[in-house]
Amino acid sequence: MKVGSRELELGGPYLTELRSSNEIVHDVVSLRERMEEDGYLLIRGFHDRTKVLHARTSILEKMEKMGKLDRDTLLEEGRMADGSKSIFMGGANEDLPALLNVLNGDHIMHFFDELLGEPSLTYHYKWLRAVGKGDFTGAHYDIVYMGRGTEKVYTVWSPLGDVSYEMGGLAICLGSHRFEDLKQSYGTKDSDRDGIGHYTDDPLVITEKFSGKWATTTFEAGDVLIFGMYLLHCSLENTTNQYRISVDARYQSVNEKVDERWSGKKPRGHDQ
Repeated sequence: MKVGSRELELGGPYLTELRSSNEIVHDVVSLRERMEEDGYLLIRGFHDRTKVLHARTSILEKMEKMGKLDRDTLLEEGRMADGSKSIFMGGANEDLPALLNVLNGDHIMHFFDELLGEPSLTYHYKWLRAVGKGDFTGAHYDIVYMGRGTEKVYTVWSPLGDVSYEMGGLAICLGSHRFEDLKQSYGTKDSDRDGIGHYTDDPLVITEKFSGKWATTTFEAGDVLIFGMYLLHCSLENTTNQYRISVDARYQSVNEKVDERWSGKKPRGHDQ
């Protein structure tokens, strides 16, 4: 399968399967230990699947009005119209209340209250994407994009629909939250200040330089992948003609400094 720009074999020397944390989901101490050890938590069925699919439908309806969907197929398939490309719909997404119901709801906020051991908040800005055929996200640390507040921010990546390997889900580099050389070099950069983004599109550049191994899986609507600011991740290439719709949301303690670019009623986002 295509991980970033590189063809890798699942079960081969460079790519393995992500580990689920569902067996410890009700044990917050074990979850904290797992996060420390693995750098991520994969929790299956974390969100209410019905609510996620409702949010997906509202997003597809918006995309249909934009002329991005093939009108000769069912809306829920999310098939690309001829000539369409990936769409980034980042922002406060106040026109998508069903999505905010999932990402700002009591269930996820209570989860982070428990995980952090203090009241949590979520950034108003949500990173909503519909990734089209031939596209993928290069390998990066999130700290580069949102490092002006606390480093103790968690990303929650939620697939809004079922995601096969072919549709291009997320992949993470195991152990990369401990790549001290990378954290002290690339991890100190600021995307706006330094004009820098992804570290590389080639996942093997990482493993050859810093060791580690990549891991991915298939996902279903309701699953989440949770990780910190210093975990290298990328995506598989979407090789289908269906959009892979997903959203990143961020969570942190109310007692820590917030990166102002991503908060407030109309978060400004990256510097233009």
